[in-house]
Amino acid sequence: MSDTEMALDDRIALARRNISELTDQATSASGAAAEERLADRINEQQDLLDRLLQEREALAKKKG
Repeated sequence: MSDTEMALDDRIALARRNISELTDQATSASGAAAEERLADRINEQQDLLDRLLQEREALAKKKG
């Protein structure tokens, strides 16, 4: 596995952890403003994760 792939895998793992932590926070959040901020952050992390997964898939196809 190349350094690029390992770095990408690390970023994917981090984004997944962030989503998990934000989801946990959202379950205990009270107030519409807090919930909305958390929902926005979850969506941002999900968008990032989607982009990283696409990059990872492209690398795998290029390598394969």
